[in-house]
Amino acid sequence: MKVIGVSGSPRKDGNTEILVREALKPFYEKGWEVTEFFLSRKTIYPCIGCETCMETGACVIKDDDMKFLLSEFEKCDAFIIGSPVYYRNVTAQLKALFDRSFVFRNRKLLAGKLGGAIAVGRGEGGGQSIVLTIIHNFYLSSGVLCVPCEINGLSARADKPGDILKQENRLRQARVLGENIIKYSEMISRG
Repeated sequence: MKVIGVSGSPRKDGNTEILVREALKPFYEKGWEVTEFFLSRKTIYPCIGCETCMETGACVIKDDDMKFLLSEFEKCDAFIIGSPVYYRNVTAQLKALFDRSFVFRNRKLLAGKLGGAIAVGRGEGGGQSIVLTIIHNFYLSSGVLCVPCEINGLSARADKPGDILKQENRLRQARVLGENIIKYSEMISRG
């Protein structure tokens, strides 16, 4: 079994990356193959809207990290995607990834896979619910089955780098998100 953890944060080792890594721990413990795809270390160029991919099945943009991610998407069973809240939205980096995923829309590569969502914002009502909805919308539009954490996805409040490390409940909830995806995967495998 394979899971991909995506952090949409441009900030290396920030609160979103910390939570995504925490959510991936149960997968490591269960022996899943884990790919960490952190946009603080990768480059995804924005979609140019040419729609060539609709005709050819391939994106015309070749010189970024999206080609690697698309091949990983094909092979995986589950996702965890996290984003900080930027102006009540996902980051531009994550939005570019979502837009560029249009290339496999017709092939339905993600249909039936499992996905969990993480949102980190500065304050209460800082847009976390909107970011969770955007990530879930990407999943649903791609045929991914959304797996809950507490109620929906994991919503966290953190401002300064490392703030999330002081929030044991949020770190625990990140692990619960990973554990829930594993449970759903096992239920599906049993039929």
